[in-house]
Amino acid sequence: MPTESAERERIIKAAYRCLAEVGGAGASVGEILRTAGLGTRAFYRHFDSKDDLLLAMFRRDSERLLTELQSAAASAATPVEALQGWVEAMLRLTSEARRRQHVRILSSEGAQRTAGYAAERARVAAGQEAALAQILHRGRQDGSFPWAEPESDARFIRAVIAQAFDEQMAPTASMSATEAAARVRDFVLRALGATTTVAAAGWQERP
Repeated sequence: MPTESAERERIIKAAYRCLAEVGGAGASVGEILRTAGLGTRAFYRHFDSKDDLLLAMFRRDSERLLTELQSAAASAATPVEALQGWVEAMLRLTSEARRRQHVRILSSEGAQRTAGYAAERARVAAGQEAALAQILHRGRQDGSFPWAEPESDARFIRAVIAQAFDEQMAPTASMSATEAAARVRDFVLRALGATTTVAAAGWQERP
């Protein structure tokens, strides 16, 4: 018999498979459980409803992403490299098949109608903005970003990245994720007042 954590993971993986097949958030709890090879009792040990399952999936993916972004930023040698890495990591998600599929499922109209979705999305946005503000504070302190107003600029930077992200998720995207990241990072760098020297040293193309 699987442990509770393994059982929960099995349900989430089955949900992703089912939701990918039917599109959006249309699969029923019954279909998900049949795919997982589990019964109703197992489902309700972990989730109160299908909405609760969808929110748990959204929360799990969002928290994993934020942890990755924060870890990369913390290990970067400079604030410029930390911000560069953040932009590149966010837009790279759109070119990774599995994560791209997860984004499509969790941003579908069906998922957005889930009770509590708006509040959860706002919480995720606030977490990302707080982490971005920390990078901007570092840049303000060491002179990398002399024009930075960390809290307010973090909101705008996240919005710019989100717009580029949505464009990359669309089938009509006119550039690659790498090209989009370069456009965003150059715009952000100019907006923060980074010097030409900083740009040349820190915002170089990664292999």
